[in-house]
Amino acid sequence: MTAIFDLLRPLLLIMFLLLTGCASYTELPAGTVQPINATAVLEREVVNVPSVKFEGVPPREYLVGPGDVLFINIAGRPELSSPVTPNSVKGSRVDGSGNLQLPLVGNVPVVGLNLEEVQSRLRERYTTYLKNPWVVVEIAEYRSQPLYLLGQFKVAGTYYMDRPLTLLQGISLGGGLLDTANLRSARLIRDNSSQPVDIFALVENGSTTQNVWLQPGDSIYVPDDKNQNVFVFGAVKKPGPVAMPNGQLSLPQALASAGLDEAGSNLEHVRIIRSLSPTRGELLVVDLEQVLRGRTLPFALMEGDIIYAPRSRIGNWNQAIEEILPSLQAISSLLQPFVQIHLLTRD
Repeated sequence: MTAIFDLLRPLLLIMFLLLTGCASYTELPAGTVQPINATAVLEREVVNVPSVKFEGVPPREYLVGPGDVLFINIAGRPELSSPVTPNSVKGSRVDGSGNLQLPLVGNVPVVGLNLEEVQSRLRERYTTYLKNPWVVVEIAEYRSQPLYLLGQFKVAGTYYMDRPLTLLQGISLGGGLLDTANLRSARLIRDNSSQPVDIFALVENGSTTQNVWLQPGDSIYVPDDKNQNVFVFGAVKKPGPVAMPNGQLSLPQALASAGLDEAGSNLEHVRIIRSLSPTRGELLVVDLEQVLRGRTLPFALMEGDIIYAPRSRIGNWNQAIEEILPSLQAISSLLQPFVQIHLLTRD
């Protein structure tokens, strides 16, 4: 039964497209032998985005920041030291301005200092009131360098860096990934922008060139593999995302779902922006007419593909991208990292 279905699949696809108004066919005489080309791709351009550079090891000395809690011990003067309870050690929190508010000496700026420098500064301040004060400072709570693990982590949430961490070390804080994790779409977000880092290559292939140093405030986002989409724009009635049932969808099916305006479109030069990883993609020009007339094999789509059916022949990729850029900006959060990095951060 499966073999019979496989034989009938092309015929069923053609019938489907006819019913949806995606193409018109010319009947061929019985016995006609139609040569089949391997692909309908007319042009293929591979685009590589330079990865984030794996810079030298950052300083290992922890620098105090707003939100950190410091335990301060001034020997012989418990009233000036941080309070201690039977079950925990409490301390003095660095305020939003980067100051410690302490008895006797008032506000003391400490942000950006390491522990040794904080001790020296406090010793200097207390010298005005105490003779040869002995001051010890420790970090009771790290709270100034957050790292956000979002999505398909076993233990997602906010973590705080107490030392320099690499991307792989940051991922490990989340206790591993769920089976539903979609690593090909995972991204490192820094300063509200996706960074050119291939997390799939790092985790699955051990690519150490992608194991960059994290910075405070970074987010690592790993989406699930359940809601997969492609995006269709141009000469269609319903532009936007089109779902991929079970992660499978062909180009004619996607255009049919979006309501292709066949009479007002140029089917010989459909353009596709394809993400292979956050640092690598392809720009494709596909002759859909050849697919619809059965002259090439069906063109399968990949998750995140951006399909543009132009109303007339577009001269080059810059013109095509210029036409669809406003649509991409409107749904930027749904797009693959490669598209966000390569297209949405263009000068």
